[in-house]
Amino acid sequence: MGLYFSYAEQSRHYFARPHERLAPGPVGGAAAWRRADVVDRAAWRTTLTPDQKEELRRAVANACATGRALGDLRAADFPLTSLAREVARWRDEIQTGRGFQVVAGVPVGEWSEADASLCFWCLGLHMGRPGAQNPQGDLLGHVRDTGADASDPFVRLYRTAADIAYHCDAADVVGLLCLHAARSGGASRIVSSVAVYDEVARRRPDLVARLYEPFLLDIRNEDVSGALRYLPIPPCRFAGGRLRTFFHSDYFRSVVRHADVAAFTATERELLDLYEAIAGQPEFYLDMDLAPGDIQWLSNHTILHARTAYQDHPEPERKRHLLRLWLSIE
Repeated sequence: MGLYFSYAEQSRHYFARPHERLAPGPVGGAAAWRRADVVDRAAWRTTLTPDQKEELRRAVANACATGRALGDLRAADFPLTSLAREVARWRDEIQTGRGFQVVAGVPVGEWSEADASLCFWCLGLHMGRPGAQNPQGDLLGHVRDTGADASDPFVRLYRTAADIAYHCDAADVVGLLCLHAARSGGASRIVSSVAVYDEVARRRPDLVARLYEPFLLDIRNEDVSGALRYLPIPPCRFAGGRLRTFFHSDYFRSVVRHADVAAFTATERELLDLYEAIAGQPEFYLDMDLAPGDIQWLSNHTILHARTAYQDHPEPERKRHLLRLWLSIE
């Protein structure tokens, strides 16, 4: 077994969600939060202590001393003591709690980009199993404006400064480490997919069953073989009292560009519109601004994430830059 998943392996792992039956009405629980439930930042934001920062510095130095490439490093190369308990707590919060956690105070200002990347990657090794983020095998994503055209349907929008609609990534957890923040904008917007589902069930119980049937997900030319153009993905799976949701607004909707894909039925359009309208209500979502040294961990099973557009700094060295990590932990 490799130290990390390939893109295909990670996708198979993520989409192998157990399913028993339709959830019997609203699901509820800690993951079904609304904005009013999480206004207290202290509940979901923890700041590293001076001792914990020093522990990270020592771990980075130890990992660097091994001489191993990023993808060859092991958790043992990045020894943690007190932070190991914190990592376990973060993982538990993501899996069985509200589904997100922010960690502040990673000393990125002291490090080169390479050392910050190493720190983030190795924290991920303690959290779970990292995986590639595209068919090309990129293990650590760089979220920044490359000047790519946001109107091009084949450009992944994290490479632009544009708004990004609600979606999930094909991994149990997505992590972001902020190296530089934008001049303005660029808020991370998150919403509980459990709370959205519960509201759909309250308003339109007649539409709920369609969430358990596949929608076609547009591949957007990301299959290097060219053989795959879309995949059937059921948004919702329910087992063991737990609802797991995959939703990708843009890629569900754009699939009708293919000549062999039927147009949405009136019921399907109504469901997608309602789901997104609920997720877009201020009482449901939470916006957060990530500062340099902040890590945001999110569950891709119980959280949808989006981003507001941003204005960048003119100086190249100050431009918004986040590192992204995908993890499998279940």
